[in-house]
Amino acid sequence: MSGAVLQLVGVTQQYGEGETSVSALSGVDLTVDKGELVAIMGASGSGKSTLLSIAGGLQKPTSGEVVVEGTYLSTATRRDLAQLRRRSLGFVFQDFNLIPTLTAVENVTLPLELDGFRARVARRAGRDALASVGLEDKIDSYPDDLSGGQQQRVAIARAVVGGRRLILADEPTGALDSVTGEAVMKMIRHRVDQGAAGILVTHEPRHAAWADRIVFLRDGRIIDETQRHGADALLSSTR
Repeated sequence: MSGAVLQLVGVTQQYGEGETSVSALSGVDLTVDKGELVAIMGASGSGKSTLLSIAGGLQKPTSGEVVVEGTYLSTATRRDLAQLRRRSLGFVFQDFNLIPTLTAVENVTLPLELDGFRARVARRAGRDALASVGLEDKIDSYPDDLSGGQQQRVAIARAVVGGRRLILADEPTGALDSVTGEAVMKMIRHRVDQGAAGILVTHEPRHAAWADRIVFLRDGRIIDETQRHGADALLSSTR
């Protein structure tokens, strides 16, 4: 598919061997296109976070193939994978993963500086990214001086700075109140509407309803999916 940013083909992840082996993923096929947000839902232990980790090249599957913007991760070198994560992938985690000794703008620009951007250019891009999430007045603040919602917005700015094309969000609203959580979802949706592809792991139907497609996992397998027009019905059924 020409618009595909991410493709998982027959992806299996198995831990252990013999009778004690556990299959976290079993033959998963998934394609995410440019401008598409896909929500992954399922019970605890269904394989959601494993899928996200494999999609981002943080771990290799036992079998199957992962392709990000035409790059086959199975044959990519460690250096290639590191470069791909710095340039193309944006991660948003529930616990923010900010470095406490760096300011907001330093946290955002760190991936750019590691990729060889000059400090002045990186800082300008970081300021713009923080402004895009409403934190232009917090660029020199440290994480401990920010609220949970503000820290998550810094994490989103870091995920999108430099024009990253694949946003991977693992329960990004889990530590936030409902109002702030909705604001975070709006930001992720906006970035996808600008042309990125996105995967959102969530257990909240109201957040999954922001997605174009909802994929359901059970025991490491995709068992069902619904398009955006079906998300409202899903949300209504949980109220």
